[in-house]
Amino acid sequence: MRVRLLALLAGLVVSQPQAAPLLAQQLAARGALTSGDLVIRNVSVVPMVSDTVIRDAAVHVRDGRITFVGPARDLRVPQGARVVDGGGGYLMPGLADMHTHLFSDGDEVPDSAGAAELGVMVANGVTAVRFMIGTPKQLALREAVRSGTVTGPQLWVASPQLTGRASENAIVTTTDAEAREAVRRVKREGYDFVKLTLFLTPPVWESIIHEAAQQRIPVVGHVEPDVGVIRAAAAGQQLEHLDSFLEAALADSAPMKTSLTQGRIFTMRNWPSLDYIDARKVDQLAGAVARSGVYIGPTQNVFNTAFGSGESLDTIQARQDFRHWPPRLREGYLRAHARYWAAANDSLKSPKRRAKYVAVRNQFVKALQDSGGKLIAGSDTPEWFHLYGFGLHRELGAMVRAGLTPYQALVTATRNPADYLGASAHWGTIEPGKRADLVLVNGNPLEDIANTARIRGVAIGGRWLDRATLDEMIARGARATGAPGGAGGAGGASPALSPF
Repeated sequence: MRVRLLALLAGLVVSQPQAAPLLAQQLAARGALTSGDLVIRNVSVVPMVSDTVIRDAAVHVRDGRITFVGPARDLRVPQGARVVDGGGGYLMPGLADMHTHLFSDGDEVPDSAGAAELGVMVANGVTAVRFMIGTPKQLALREAVRSGTVTGPQLWVASPQLTGRASENAIVTTTDAEAREAVRRVKREGYDFVKLTLFLTPPVWESIIHEAAQQRIPVVGHVEPDVGVIRAAAAGQQLEHLDSFLEAALADSAPMKTSLTQGRIFTMRNWPSLDYIDARKVDQLAGAVARSGVYIGPTQNVFNTAFGSGESLDTIQARQDFRHWPPRLREGYLRAHARYWAAANDSLKSPKRRAKYVAVRNQFVKALQDSGGKLIAGSDTPEWFHLYGFGLHRELGAMVRAGLTPYQALVTATRNPADYLGASAHWGTIEPGKRADLVLVNGNPLEDIANTARIRGVAIGGRWLDRATLDEMIARGARATGAPGGAGGAGGASPALSPF
């Protein structure tokens, strides 16, 4: 497994390129297209070009690209086309998860499981993915999806983590020379982004930013408080997890400078910092970040449920994806869950403060949205009992709970990721000329965001996958990772636990 967050239990601004210049290369080839004609009719289309629905509609796809979207009466069905009756459902664009990982990233699950894991994502309507701590195996999967030998979402792969301390799948970066060589290596090996995690000093961070600008490769990920949100945003770094937002919102009168970014959440003395959050600073910071033009992936659901609102074991165990966790990894997380929540009512980490933690994170997300910020949805799965695919739907729900409308939430998993990746000419909306990455659901997602998970079928690059096929893909993913009821087993003991 990638190194997980629970292991933490025991001046200069330069212009940084956005993703588009780098990722414009071979965008159409990120996922294979299926030849032939596909017609989906008797549907309401949610095109995501605006907050509207096209009723009594049909969509025609030829050779993997949409050629017609409109009233069913206006479409002549080509001879020999595959015709799918949508049964009065709603057809929305395929979803993009901009922060995810695989069980097979580490030693507990074999590399051979990766293709089946991608199938679980597709079965949940996820047709574009950004892996956030990359491996050579993920680069190989990216090419396999491109060639059509693996059915999976279009893939973008961030680098192994650049970090200041030894960790799993890491490039340890503590000096200017190491920083510059790390960026050059990442570019040379074909990764799409430079991924930052923890323990990077401001001088090393500056060196990474400088070299990445020279190499024209985007920088993404964590922000340490001594670098700071404003500095990172001004440099063009794409921001994850709302790292260092809480520290930046502390009142000037606060007796501390440390709050709850990443592993600091496990230190009890940091929880009283929530009493000193300045609501005016929240709005000011959100506005400044929005004006910088960078994209923000808050990964709301995992952080809010794992550390704030909490989830009972009954809730966790009742979810379908709980049954998909490899046994040894499951047991490790159950122990971690018990340790964290054993201190849930500590006077410093009181229920009131945990509720404040969720409320402040939600306030930031709403303020970013209201300020014109560019939010992108990322599930950060598999993390804290949330599985890839399933977790993205919960992330959309968390966006709505933060105050976004269902349409605004859905934009964070369709149009905004496509814009960020320089791919908006290819996907993100349902329009003629776009890839036929489509999800058929029961119920209007613009009325209830939970309807995104009520999936009846998926088209990926024009290939139609019905519900029975999707169910088999999910079951295959469980078998491949050694989950209960699957063939084989996952070796290893407790999970190596990581920095998201």
